[in-house]
Amino acid sequence: MTTFDDREQGFEKKFALDQEQEFKATARRNRALGKWAAGLMGLEGKHVDDYAKAVVKSEVDHPADDDVLRKVFEDLKGSGVAVTEGDVRMKMAEFMAQAREEAKTKKG
Repeated sequence: MTTFDDREQGFEKKFALDQEQEFKATARRNRALGKWAAGLMGLEGKHVDDYAKAVVKSEVDHPADDDVLRKVFEDLKGSGVAVTEGDVRMKMAEFMAQAREEAKTKKG
């Protein structure tokens, strides 16, 4: 095997690891977003975890940030919570930054 082949395999492994970490960070972000939204909707106890799981599942069923945003925003709006789409988007960004940082910390 050549040095080029070794480097190529190294890059492939790093890419796979990065993708896995991003997937885990997204799931962690969605769980935190779900818990935040559940709190705003007045959910308590088991209902908070159930809602957070539903938000995580919405990403798995339709892998796009806009689908998660739409679900949470519509649920909040339907519950009478005065929140804008921008508010939800900012929380998503905040929770994603936290989730990525946690992923880095756990990696090392």
